[in-house]
Amino acid sequence: MLRVCLTVSVSGTLHKVMGTRLTPNSSPQIEAVFSHSQHQTSLSRSNDPTGRCVYTFEVISPQETSCTGNSTKSEMDEVLTRLTLLEAMVSQLIAGGGSGTGTGGLRYNDEYLQEAYAQVTRERNQLQLEQERLKTQVQKLQSTLAELSLEAERLRQRPCEQTNTSGGTLHENRPLRDPGYHFKNTSYQEMKAEVKKLPASHLIPEGNHSLTGCGELLSVGDPVLHRKADAITGKYGVWLQDPDPRGPYYTENTVWRIDAVGKEVRQLFIYENIDQFSKGFPMKVLVLPEPMESTGATVYQGSLYYQRRRSRTLLRYNLTSENLASRLDLPHAGFHGQHPYSWGGYTDIDLAVDEQGLWAIYSTKKAKGAIIISQLDPESMKVRRSWETKIRKNSVGNAFMMCGRLFTIASYTTLNTTINYMFDTATNEGQSIAVPFMNKYHYNSMVDYNHAQRKLYAWDNFHMVTYDVRLGWAGQGSS
Repeated sequence: MLRVCLTVSVSGTLHKVMGTRLTPNSSPQIEAVFSHSQHQTSLSRSNDPTGRCVYTFEVISPQETSCTGNSTKSEMDEVLTRLTLLEAMVSQLIAGGGSGTGTGGLRYNDEYLQEAYAQVTRERNQLQLEQERLKTQVQKLQSTLAELSLEAERLRQRPCEQTNTSGGTLHENRPLRDPGYHFKNTSYQEMKAEVKKLPASHLIPEGNHSLTGCGELLSVGDPVLHRKADAITGKYGVWLQDPDPRGPYYTENTVWRIDAVGKEVRQLFIYENIDQFSKGFPMKVLVLPEPMESTGATVYQGSLYYQRRRSRTLLRYNLTSENLASRLDLPHAGFHGQHPYSWGGYTDIDLAVDEQGLWAIYSTKKAKGAIIISQLDPESMKVRRSWETKIRKNSVGNAFMMCGRLFTIASYTTLNTTINYMFDTATNEGQSIAVPFMNKYHYNSMVDYNHAQRKLYAWDNFHMVTYDVRLGWAGQGSS
């Protein structure tokens, strides 16, 4: 049954039927409601064309012979429209509950909604985790890209390989400021494949562990690996031991290491000995007061000597007091890519140590790229004396000092290259030599000699290695 509210206008008076139940026996009730209105009422029912039972309620007015307007019809049409919409809504509700009755259907819908919500929550959490993973990956890739960009900038300093007339490979940079100086200055010595034969009687006797004295360089052993750098910052750098340590804290067994890739190279790693160095366990890390340039640093008599970034200034850092002890602008020295080794890397000034003390290997504009050797005072770093050679600095891969002599390495990438030139400061003469030397990892960016250990220390493409050297003695018989 439907509960209806019907409003009928009769002679300007409103009459309401509230809460009336429409049943076949409803006529007496309706007539009773309107008996005081003194109007005739009637209730009839019949089937409409669709077969539904229709109740008709009529009120006859004795005063009005006809209706003056269509307001009653409009109101009735509006009521019918609302009833139709209400019936449609009830039908939808009944149809929706067909799959379950009462609270059962609601419980089913509630469980379905909870399961759907749980699934959506799981998917959202998974997407959030994936987003975090991708974010981390993007950050790593951005960091790698920045490091590779820096490395690319460094590698632009590398020269192209040129083939000389003798069939060997000569690694040489094109000059940046004077492209024609190679042809103007004919006094430079060109590299030749000359081999100087030395008798075997000049070898150091086997079993003689005395490391004092000097001799001619006869051979260099194969590289021995001590450690490999883990990050891109360790592609090239400096590692060595002090041949003449001073101070209470460090000994000749202490190992020093600097990773040289980066704009602000300041960290100096200190290891107790070679074993701890190989395991990667530093006992201390110092932060240098001013940034370092390239791989030309060295350690000597308790101090770190290095070139200040983007300048010709040399700094002495006292490793005991952990303060700068002295500085010097190396007169007229090229810097920041003016006269580097052939591999580039801003290796314009290379500091070295041997039996005779502290040295600087560099060049000047006046020398037009030829290597200059200067002996420095270890305290003040003032130049004591200088020698100019006839070999261009950017034509060799690296260089080191041994027994007051300069030795240059022909290539920094070729696997089997040679130590191809020697200049003796005692005689002020240079000559071509051919001592075999191996670049096992094809990018040797640092070579330094340690006369206490009688070894060469090198940094070859992330790998920190040493080479044993053999010296000969003139006038000695074979052993």
